Amino acid sequence: MNRHKKVAVIGSGLGGISAAISLAQEGYPVSIYEKNDRIGGKLNVLSKQGYTFDMGPSILTLPHIFERLFTRSGRKMSDYFPIRPLTPHWRNFFDDGTVVNLFMEKDRMAAEAEQLEPGAAKQVEAFLNYAAEQYDLVEKGYFEHGLDTIRDFMKFYTGSTFFKFDLWHTMHQGVAKRISNRYLQDIFDFFIKYVGSSAYDAPGFMNCLPVIQFRYDLWYVDGGLYGIARGLGRLMDELGIRVHLNSEVTAIRKSGNRVTGLTLADGTAVDAGIIVSNMEVIPACQRLLHEDAAFMKKLERFEPACSGLVLDLGLDCKYDQLAHHNFFFSSNQKKHFKSVFRDKVLPHNPTIYLVAASRTDPTVAPPGCECLKILPHIPYISDSNPLSQEDYLQFKEHIIDRLESMGLKDLRKHTVFEHVWTPLDIQRQYYSNKGSIYGVVSSMTKNLAFKAPKQSTRYDNLFFTGGSVNPGGGMPMVVLCGQNVCKKIIEWDRN
Repeated sequence: MNRHKKVAVIGSGLGGISAAISLAQEGYPVSIYEKNDRIGGKLNVLSKQGYTFDMGPSILTLPHIFERLFTRSGRKMSDYFPIRPLTPHWRNFFDDGTVVNLFMEKDRMAAEAEQLEPGAAKQVEAFLNYAAEQYDLVEKGYFEHGLDTIRDFMKFYTGSTFFKFDLWHTMHQGVAKRISNRYLQDIFDFFIKYVGSSAYDAPGFMNCLPVIQFRYDLWYVDGGLYGIARGLGRLMDELGIRVHLNSEVTAIRKSGNRVTGLTLADGTAVDAGIIVSNMEVIPACQRLLHEDAAFMKKLERFEPACSGLVLDLGLDCKYDQLAHHNFFFSSNQKKHFKSVFRDKVLPHNPTIYLVAASRTDPTVAPPGCECLKILPHIPYISDSNPLSQEDYLQFKEHIIDRLESMGLKDLRKHTVFEHVWTPLDIQRQYYSNKGSIYGVVSSMTKNLAFKAPKQSTRYDNLFFTGGSVNPGGGMPMVVLCGQNVCKKIIEWDRN
């Protein structure tokens, strides 16, 4: 194995950072080339007029996966960014005034369920036992061994173990089979938010998602989640990883079945023995590798996950009914999923995610004020029926109308700062595939929730990390992906 091979990482999202740190810990010389002026990728921050917003991820789960990046260098994550658990995990609001909190504690969660319907607590318990079985299966192989294909799956999960996966139901069917209460069905269906997909299309084993909260809790970083990027940046400095900001990669140079280096926007040529792309697979193949149409056709099963309208509001008041994390549910969530994922249109009555971080952390807003991050899921950018910036801004007004009708009285009047990001902005900033937030969609019919493999099928020394490759989107998953990419590179380099 030649650990003197120079590694060039394209992009400093969490997947790229994780791969860079993991490879540096193994002795490889690593450099990162980042298009933007700060590290973190979609883990981004906006600070204006005394308000601080997490522009990208705003929920921290599975912190032990992040911890590995520090312990492998003999360090403690808490020395780089402290975390604390949140209670309740979420607060859920429905059109008829029903409010349901999610708690990690079994007795408190049971009480919430029972107030909805006698016997609901036992149903939730049965569902979470089923979800735990699915999670343990997924974690054992797909997560920890970095499985990439159905063939890998069949080889690892031998005999009857394979048939313990819920492969024959959709995620929604897996919920509805065990929970009859419509409020709880909607809540557990919407755990699919973590991967930007539809509960009516994703396979049943995606019901593993609630376990990441109900077993491992839900966390916050004081000052905002961008503190994770700052802490990882400090660790990269200590490990000697060179990070080149404002250094957009415009091409991956190749020769036969190998890649040889990068070309930057200013014409600089960078030689590399190994390349790791944190740019999503399809944009990287289009923009950097200029692959032919036949090859691109093979990637169509890796359809983008949804996008979102990101609305940041600084308020001159507080809404006391809010928790840190809140969901305002559609009155017809099946129709919401259909609009976004099948019809590819803006939903008339979407489920809306709303973060009020100032509920927990008073440093992110001026005294007596509130900062809200509002995120409804919407379709990725359509080639056949594209939406304009004006279309998205009209939709923003519709979202504010809905929130005002669901209890945030006079929201417009109390807004003193506003910032909006549309799928067009997300695509422009991160080169994400059609403005997707979460990488590749999880679908029974398209890909059985598999994303693209971590090693290129055309170039031996080109690897991919991030939300478009296995295990998929979400902060802990892309960090795990970067760690597994390192393992794959070591195995490849050894042969």
